[in-house]
Amino acid sequence: MDRSKQVDPHGLEASLIRIINSHHSSSLKLRESTEKAKKDGIRNARRVSELLVDSVNREVQEAFVMEKRIEMEIRALTASIFRFGKQTDQWLAASHSINTAIKEIGDFENWMKTMEFDCKSINAAICNIHQE
Repeated sequence: MDRSKQVDPHGLEASLIRIINSHHSSSLKLRESTEKAKKDGIRNARRVSELLVDSVNREVQEAFVMEKRIEMEIRALTASIFRFGKQTDQWLAASHSINTAIKEIGDFENWMKTMEFDCKSINAAICNIHQE
């Protein structure tokens, strides 16, 4: 083919050039459309990711707050348990003291009965000696 010749606008070569140009133009449009769709997809994926992270962070923050509340309750319950343990020990000591006092009263009562019996025995012996 001789390049010096004029291209026939209705010829095969002109048709091929139009087809190539059309293909090139549609390829560029498709590439631009694809690039735009890719950017939109990335932007949407980033937004979804941010929303998911925010949601998870919110739940993690709520769990953290609940954990702190539980720890505070545990500390308060531990202090109450310690206080009730001390009070229980005091009550046990007081009841032991009362039991000891009651035993001593019982022992004293037995001693008094023994002394009374001994005194009566001595008195009876003296009376018998005196009557003789």
